[in-house]
Amino acid sequence: MPLDTSRVLDSELIRKYLPRGRTIEELEQELEPVIKQELKGRIKALLKEKDAVLVAHYYVSADLQELAAETGGFTSDSLDMARFGHEHPASTLAVAGVRFMGETAKILNPEKKVLMPDLEATCSLDLGCPAEDFAAFCDEHPDRTVVVYANTSAEVKARSDWMVTSSIAEKVVAHLHEKGKKILWAPDKYLGDYVQRKTGADLLSWDGACVVHEEFKAQALKDMRIEDPEAGVLVHPESPRGIIEQADFVGSTTQLIQAARDLPHKKFIVATDRGIFHRMRQAAPGKIFIPAPIAGETVDCIACAHCPWMAMNGLQNLTRALETGENEIHVDPQVGRRARIAVERMLEFSRSLRK
Repeated sequence: MPLDTSRVLDSELIRKYLPRGRTIEELEQELEPVIKQELKGRIKALLKEKDAVLVAHYYVSADLQELAAETGGFTSDSLDMARFGHEHPASTLAVAGVRFMGETAKILNPEKKVLMPDLEATCSLDLGCPAEDFAAFCDEHPDRTVVVYANTSAEVKARSDWMVTSSIAEKVVAHLHEKGKKILWAPDKYLGDYVQRKTGADLLSWDGACVVHEEFKAQALKDMRIEDPEAGVLVHPESPRGIIEQADFVGSTTQLIQAARDLPHKKFIVATDRGIFHRMRQAAPGKIFIPAPIAGETVDCIACAHCPWMAMNGLQNLTRALETGENEIHVDPQVGRRARIAVERMLEFSRSLRK
């Protein structure tokens, strides 16, 4: 099915919402080690005091990923972040990531307090799929089962039948396709295209893209592989088709880390956010990881292989959120109840796959 292009959020509007100036992550790279240790010590004490647990995404800074591990928290992809936060007994979840991750945590745990370092940390896929426009799109295609990617607002999830993450999207759509369902997919057109090609499903897609993954350039990757033919290529399926077609392995962030460990290559070209390199180096010590080529490191580059909103998470604003209780995620209860149906369908399906 052709992509619907009538409601795509203009790239200039995406640029309007991008963080300006240096990010928290960049500024904190210049902190003295002793100051970082003081901040980490303060956060550890606050987590205990507030009965809180830290849940972090692979794309945030190494400092936050390490802190999660050191405090009994968790660092993973958005599917396992949702699972962990739902199953952990803590009364407060501190989510280091982007806003839709905090909202998903709140949807699954309405009784818990959910805090984030910065509520302005969002996602181009979320911004590019406004709830009202998406509802109208759904209304135009009432015969389709609505499957939305996790990178969407609570309101969009509330309008859907299923929520999926990249690690389970193909399996869910294949399951629905076997049942004869036609799919309305949102918002990532590249992931939708990948899932459609893998499953053969009748899939109509919203026209959205991630500012990080859309920057990877197929011809430049071909040139890089010619120069370094022994390097493996790891690709997240939010990338354009020309990038995916060159991959030695395509998968979610967790799956890419496992592939980096298990594949025999000594060097990898990686087409996803370079924040993942910290965990890849831990999983595969001694191997070399380099980012896939992008549009350019100057004015043409929007995200430069690292999500600018993920980079808004830091030790300092996490400390402040825990101290003050500010930056709390709120989801309208009615919206949350509807959205929870779609999220729990995914979690239940995931559990059935593990049996």
